[in-house]
Amino acid sequence: MAGNPERRAALVDAGVAVLAREGARGLTFRAVDAAAGVPVGTASNYFTGRDDLLRQIDARLHIRLAPDPEVLARLMARPRDRTLVTAFMHDLLARATRDRTGYLALLEMRLEATRRPALRDSFTRSVRGDLEEAVEFHRAAGLPGGDETVTVLYLAVLGLILEHLTLPGVLHGVLPGVGTPEGMVERIVAAIVPEK
Repeated sequence: MAGNPERRAALVDAGVAVLAREGARGLTFRAVDAAAGVPVGTASNYFTGRDDLLRQIDARLHIRLAPDPEVLARLMARPRDRTLVTAFMHDLLARATRDRTGYLALLEMRLEATRRPALRDSFTRSVRGDLEEAVEFHRAAGLPGGDETVTVLYLAVLGLILEHLTLPGVLHGVLPGVGTPEGMVERIVAAIVPEK
């Protein structure tokens, strides 16, 4: 396998773009080569196969969609209350919106994992790790609510992000006077997270 890390990263990012735009069926080495603007056959020198490419896309998406350490530090300076949880959820929504391509690719990975047992196993471990990390972060930060709060919040905000990035009209006006998606974040947190 070729060892140029910059070229590999560019190919993985091209894979993310192809996955988001074309879905898993369109994710071919030829399509990745075209998206990366490299000669045909380049991707096959960097990945052992499609499963390898998908695993590397998974790892890359976790980096692309991760919180900015500076934003995290700034938020952590605030009181540990419901408003801080709301701020974290707004940041999560903003990251997903800014990297819409990355988040759509993540959704495609979920769909592809339903068809590919090997990917399902590795992707389940990856996503479960994210959830466990969120639960542990919530505990360590002393935020209101417990593990159940974090789990329900996770499910609700994932649903909001899914609608916002795929069919935003579904939520528009469903709660009169509540803007989407930002106002929905406020409502979700208020419904799930205790005040203290």
